Amino acid sequence: MRDALLTRTNLDYLPDDVWKRTSALNTWGTNAIEGNTLSWHDVERLLLEERSVGNRPVRDVLETLQHERTFRGLLVRRDKSITLQTVLELHESVFKGVMADAGRWRRVNVRIQGSKYTPPRMEKVVPAMERLLTKYESRAIQGDEVFSLGAWFHHSFESIHPFSDGNGRVGRLLLSLHFLKHNWPPVHILPPDRKTYLSAMEKGHTSDLSDLVSLLKELMGRSILDLLDQVGTVDDELRSLKSFVSKGPYSAHYLSLRAGQGKLPAIKVGGDWQTSVRAFRLYREVSRRD
Repeated sequence: MRDALLTRTNLDYLPDDVWKRTSALNTWGTNAIEGNTLSWHDVERLLLEERSVGNRPVRDVLETLQHERTFRGLLVRRDKSITLQTVLELHESVFKGVMADAGRWRRVNVRIQGSKYTPPRMEKVVPAMERLLTKYESRAIQGDEVFSLGAWFHHSFESIHPFSDGNGRVGRLLLSLHFLKHNWPPVHILPPDRKTYLSAMEKGHTSDLSDLVSLLKELMGRSILDLLDQVGTVDDELRSLKSFVSKGPYSAHYLSLRAGQGKLPAIKVGGDWQTSVRAFRLYREVSRRD
């Protein structure tokens, strides 16, 4: 499906309204799983309709506006190396006016809430980040598989936890930048994905990143589905799973289960799973081979 997307449009030239919606979706998801109170409806109103939202904390609104602007700027960074300065700039861009130490490495020792893992002490942060970025650049040049490299890079960054706060959001911006650098669209980690995501990250501390790799592949399938629905052909239009029952030996319940397991690329819209003719055709081809 990625080839179908890139055939339709270069990622650098996605229509502005499509990229704007992608930025809003990513911003809502990454903020919401960290406790930001803005709903998707709020974010649509604020970012897509450019209207104000009431009865929401100023910090939550500012984070939303600044994250969306920072996310949209990732396209400009995709052809450049990721450096220590890149990481600091992303943090400052999202949290300027929100955090007193925006754009600065942490000067305190921290723990990750809900995890048994303890990040390195504050004086080890910069050397650890230097090693991480050097190794990432080396592995990228060597042609490491994109999803395995992305999972390792994201988990390693979060394990260092280089900032006093905001590590998750900066880490996910870097993950999106990683995919853009390799000519893949960004992935969106939304509130329903939070439990699976945190479990995969915790499992990564045992040196097992398989769950995180699988999750990233599932999320990428959804991201491509969403983009193709907006810029693709009639075969890319999202449809209810019920409309595919007559096209194969599958019940709607079975297809819903496969969608929930991440085996059938699908997106939940209004509580119902939807997929496209192209994605369903790909699923059937893979199922026959298996």
